[in-house]
Formats: sequence, structure tokens, C-alpha cells
Amino acid sequence: LILPGNVGSATAATGFNVSNSLRFNSASNDHLNRTQTGGNRRKFTFSTWVKRCNPATRMALFLANRSGSNYDQLYLNESGYLEADFYHSGTQIFRYKTNALYRDPSAWYHMIMAVDTEHDTASSRVRIYVNGLEVTSFSTETNPSENVDTHVNENSIVAYIGSDYNSNEPDYYLAETVMLDGTQAAPTDFGEFDGDSGIWKPIDVSGLTFGTNGFYLQYKETGTSADASGIGADTSGETNHFTVNNLTAVDQATDTCTNNFATLNSIDKGYGTTAFTEGNLNATSSSGWNPARGTIAVSAGKWYWEIVSGNSFQIGVCNDTIDFANNDNAQDLTGVTVFYNGSGGIIRTDGSTVGGTTATVDANDTVGFALDMDNKKLSVYKNGSIIVTNTSLSTSITDVAMIFGTTDGGGDFKINFGSPMYAISSGNTDGNGYGNFEY
Repeated sequence: LILPGNVGSATAATGFNVSNSLRFNSASNDHLNRTQTGGNRRKFTFSTWVKRCNPATRMALFLANRSGSNYDQLYLNESGYLEADFYHSGTQIFRYKTNALYRDPSAWYHMIMAVDTEHDTASSRVRIYVNGLEVTSFSTETNPSENVDTHVNENSIVAYIGSDYNSNEPDYYLAETVMLDGTQAAPTDFGEFDGDSGIWKPIDVSGLTFGTNGFYLQYKETGTSADASGIGADTSGETNHFTVNNLTAVDQATDTCTNNFATLNSIDKGYGTTAFTEGNLNATSSSGWNPARGTIAVSAGKWYWEIVSGNSFQIGVCNDTIDFANNDNAQDLTGVTVFYNGSGGIIRTDGSTVGGTTATVDANDTVGFALDMDNKKLSVYKNGSIIVTNTSLSTSITDVAMIFGTTDGGGDFKINFGSPMYAISSGNTDGNGYGNFEY
């Protein structure tokens, strides 16, 4: 969760908006890399915003060097702890492991590692911050010796974004990724607490001093070259562009730390075999009915999302109180109202079918869902044409509904809550200009 700060001392946020993030997918070995030149190996700051997808996997945020027992790495481990491990020829230079867990797949976290090994005080040589607050509780805390050199900013050493020392690539979104060469920065160089909500938010960092190896990755471009038009373009002015590995234009997302979109929830699903990939927007099941919810609940207003259908799927809305972990049969879950491609209608929990029963949904059709929570109605569209009109939700749907999806044996679907993982040919937004939908 995004932690509140001291609201009493906070000021109004500047209203800085982040336009893009980059979606990394482990299955396709997505990562960025760059060969460093000689810089300050003792004093530097790494900062990034991250949204996790599968908290059960290791997620490297930054790596310098990948040569046997030589690596400097900041990462989220498989349990959700944030760790900094720096090893040189098998010797531990420093290591930190937080007691706090960061494993919420619905939240954007801001994480900073600020290093100054020349500092007189050992406990101040490495400082770690999450969402504007310094982390002071560690299960492992091994401080570096004074004046020790790291691999960060070392000449001819390769630095990586999205890959660990064992060449494992993560599933996550990154935004506003920054390196300052020669500065041990404070959180206030990167963000501020909003005076109304107390939430930690990003600020414009373009005026910082980035230094020789410093960079600012905004993921604004869509090219695949290591230059100003590439996905890994450095916009700091230092031209420290990153080489792009297996990432393409479709991996650029508008799901950011200032405009958080829903995804499927990787820790709120049935106990079946459904796998989520591509930023938790692609669901695949090999057997059984395996449900999962979306990450954002809605209780009022009007909402729209789309899927591209696979060979079998079931999707709709449900109460947020249903315990998926103890019941993997979506059709038996009280309160579920879902659309099912076998009949082309709305399937209620009692198995009855209402509305649009003659519409057949085939593989690769785009199915749109229009949810009116003010009147508890759901409409369904096939390739832009309405096939189910204002069907009332099941009577057990009460004040809060959550978007819900499941796949049957061998089923799959791609879901689009507004920041799609697939190419959109037309491009439609809501009235405020948000979202990217086919219809």
C-alpha cells in the first residue's frame, strides 16, 4: 500500500503527472542494459517507481555487473522483502534486507537506495527509502566499510534494469527510473507528500544533477535502438541511453504512479492453474475454472473495460467478499454475474441465461463491458455492437463489485482496463482523455 506521510506538515502537491511506464515480462526476458563509463563508485542514488505483478518471483530493480560472484543489486525478493546485496569476488561489501514486506500488486511503490561510502557514520552510508519514508528496520543490516568502491558507475561494467545476477527477468511496471552519479540524495529530491491525502507522489526531477553515469528513464519513446528515440532513452541530458532487449512499443504503458490502472490480481485468485503474464493483463488456464479479481473495486459510477477472447472465458463482476481461494468453481460462487462465450449471454449463479443468447463470441473478438454501479446494470458489447443491454446484476451484488475473470480448461483472455498489453487499432478514451480502447 502507498503509505501516508505526516499530513500535518505536508504541503499541496505540485500536480506533476507521469505519462508512461514500461511493462516488463519475464517470459520474454525483457530488460535494459548499458555499459557504464568511469564515475563515482562511492556516492550515488538509484530511484524508481515500481508496480509488482507476481510477488512470488524475484524482481531486480537495478544491477551493476553480472560476473559470477561479482554483482551489486537492489531487488524485491520472492517473499516481498526489499534487499540490497553487493558482492565483490565472493566478499560481501554490504547487505540490507527489510523487515517490511512490499507485495501488493495493486500499488505503485517508490523505492530509493542512496549510497555514500565516504560518510563518517557507518549507518548513514546506505540509506533506503520507500514512499518517502526511510526504512530503519532490517532483518539483515551489514554496513559497508568506509571509502569502499562499488561496481556502480565503474568503467566498462554493464548495468541492468530488469535483470538480476542470475539473468532472471521480473514481471513488473517501472516508471520514473533515475540514477544520480555523485550524489546521495534525499526522498524530497524525487517526491512529496500530498497535503490533502498524505500520499507520496512524484515531482519533476529534470532539474537534478545527474552526473557522468546518471540517467532519467521516462519510457516516453517506443523505438528499439539505444538512442534518444528508444524505449530506454535517457532524458537527463547525459545521453546515457540503454540497450533494449525484447521490449517493443506495446510494452509502453500509461499505467503509472500518478494514474494507476486496474489489472488482474495475482494474489486474489482461485487455487487452480491460471497464470498471469504481460503485466497481469493476460490470463491462461490449463484446467478447471480458475477465477481472479481485478485490483480496483468500484461502488458507484460508470465503468468500461474490454477483453480479447481466447478459446474459453468467463468474466463479469462480483462482490469483493467472495473467497476465491476456497472455491475455484466460478459458476458456484454466490453473487457472480458473468459473460460466457459458450452461450453468448449473461450467466447468473443459478445457471440461468438472460439477454443476447444468440450472440456467439469467437476467438479474438473484442468483448466490451459497461458497468453502471449507480443502477446495478451491466451491458455487453461484441466488436462494438451491443448484445446484452442493461441486464440487472444478481440480487446478491450489493454495494461493492469487483471486476472478475476466469478461464475454463485450456482457456485464456487478454483484458484491457485502459492500459492494454496488445495493440489497439482505433484508440478510444474516456471523457477526460484517459484509457486506450478499441471501441
